[in-house]
Amino acid sequence: MKKLFLLTFFLFGTLVFAQMAEPKITAENPSFDFGDIIEGTQVEHIFIVQNTGEKQLEIDRVRASCGCTAAEPEKKLLAPGEKTKIKVSFNSSGRKGTQRKYVYVSSNDPKTPELRLNFTTNVLPKEFVVDGEVKLPELKLVQSKVDFGDVVEGDIVDTEIELINNGEFDLKISDVKTSCGCTAALLSSEKLSPGEKGTLKIELDTNDRVGKMTRTITLFTNDPKNSRAVITVFANISERKS
Repeated sequence: MKKLFLLTFFLFGTLVFAQMAEPKITAENPSFDFGDIIEGTQVEHIFIVQNTGEKQLEIDRVRASCGCTAAEPEKKLLAPGEKTKIKVSFNSSGRKGTQRKYVYVSSNDPKTPELRLNFTTNVLPKEFVVDGEVKLPELKLVQSKVDFGDVVEGDIVDTEIELINNGEFDLKISDVKTSCGCTAALLSSEKLSPGEKGTLKIELDTNDRVGKMTRTITLFTNDPKNSRAVITVFANISERKS
């Protein structure tokens, strides 16, 4: 009787364990950053996928988001503990700025039927390549906040802030936008050579405005790391007494 009970318990435990055993898909590093690349460059990366479960993993398909391609894995059937490689390539022709792309791996993992891999890169224009070297513009704002403090309604106040091109390529400021018509911004120059300084004159018209005010000025530049530089303007406007 005791032996029958033990045998039954053993068979039941084996059945439960078999039902609990599942494949499990994981990636050693599901994210990768190519960093800065020049437009037109094609880059490749290999993701490592592993079966960390207790049952055979079956990879059904691999698909990639627009702009990149993903090769089929070296192996589609992975025993527990086994790994495989998935090569991903990205062609940066016709693209610029920050790019984020995804690769989806479908399998028989019941908890993660679709594993998502991703990579990022920042595509730089070809014009930044000079004599075979990458040279970038770099905008430095001596200050990014302007506080006019306490002013009286109707006053027009102004100031200048300094801009510097700390890069090795010409800095171009394509546009300056203010968040309201009460703020004006005037550049000393739309182009700064490497090491050159310039100024931005900021004028605030407080007519018909009372209380604490915050406005912004946005510079649009060819600096790939700071293409939109924001300057915040503050003022505390008191009502003008008759």
